[in-house]
Amino acid sequence: MENTPFSANEEWIKSARERARKQHTTLNEAFRKRLLAYSRQGQREEEACRVIDELRGRVRLGRKLTRNAMNER
Repeated sequence: MENTPFSANEEWIKSARERARKQHTTLNEAFRKRLLAYSRQGQREEEACRVIDELRGRVRLGRKLTRNAMNER
């Protein structure tokens, strides 16, 4: 594992350490998890776009959706 120093506001670090302690972990472990999620974000977006592209033209609803129907959640 590479050891890379980062700098941040002292109060942010204190606050983050306290939060990590309350979650029964360390600041380093919390940072590693966030860094991993951040690094994989682009991969997930690319995979989602690939799946959408694959499904485009294959999925049929049996009817044409109205604008309101497409915007309903």
